[in-house]
Amino acid sequence: MAIKKNFLIEKQNVLNEIRANNMNLQELRFFSIYLSKINARDISTRVVSFPVADFQKIMDLGRLNINYLMDVTNSLLCKVINIPEETGGYRGFQLFKRCKFSKNEHDEWSVEIDAHDEALPLMFDFKDRYFTYELWNALQLKSVNQLRMYELLKQYEKIGERIISIVELKELLGLEKNEYQRYNNFRERVLKACQEALEKYTDIKFTYEPTGGLGQGGKVLKLKFIISKNNNYVDQLSLADFIDIGNTQNDKYGDLKEAEFINERLEFLAGACDNEFSEYEIQVLYNLLIQILPHKTGGTSQDFQLRAYDHLKHRYDELKWQAGRREIKSRFGYLKKILEADILPEN
Repeated sequence: MAIKKNFLIEKQNVLNEIRANNMNLQELRFFSIYLSKINARDISTRVVSFPVADFQKIMDLGRLNINYLMDVTNSLLCKVINIPEETGGYRGFQLFKRCKFSKNEHDEWSVEIDAHDEALPLMFDFKDRYFTYELWNALQLKSVNQLRMYELLKQYEKIGERIISIVELKELLGLEKNEYQRYNNFRERVLKACQEALEKYTDIKFTYEPTGGLGQGGKVLKLKFIISKNNNYVDQLSLADFIDIGNTQNDKYGDLKEAEFINERLEFLAGACDNEFSEYEIQVLYNLLIQILPHKTGGTSQDFQLRAYDHLKHRYDELKWQAGRREIKSRFGYLKKILEADILPEN
């Protein structure tokens, strides 16, 4: 399969304007990599294969066994998108229809994934209303907010600005209604973090300001983003380099590591923290995650497990960032405190 030069992603605007609440960072990153590997002008490239070691790194998995791999690929197959219709209705369908985990004649394991037939018009043979970016822009971003903010602003780069209500922006970022209800919190935890990340890691940067009228009590309702080219980013990171960094799998790909924890659910979550903490410590963190993450009607235990992994990974990255700035005597205690701050007070 021919790979496009520079792993160029071509993404339709309608696909980009879909709420991201059902995909975690690893799944969003995987989808970007998938789009970079297909040729949008050749539908025969719809099936993409990854060596299992590459897939492990892309999905940010720690210790890997067949059950974890199945959970992650099943979650990818369950991702549903809803496309608004002009009549006011919508069409819903899955992004991917089939995943295959198999060994080739050289005893090398791979993960193969195929797009759903209903999703093909969003990925292939479109002629207008799309934007492009090179994959390296997505590889070093550390959260769903950052990756989605990059795409939402990159779509408007040629125009140079985008005006959007905070309500709509939160929806497109995949945030829940009860998250960051105060503008100051949203500004510090989301807007500022995205602004710093995009300027450090991507080819665009932005400023923003409130615009339009204010709501009740002087509440900010809309934001105006000014988007400009950024030449101050760190070195571009190729997909090969991204996969090589910290890759713990062996060269044969085939020997999947067995779980060392008694509880496999906790062992899976330990991978979000680079397996730094004990099973007891992960249990403590898991108890906090149960209080933090809102219950989603119709969601499965697998959905919760993956959302818990993503949230814990995001907070662990924050711990590592702070540890690079100052000494942290108790890394577990610091991470526990970060998670405790995420618990919403009861009404």
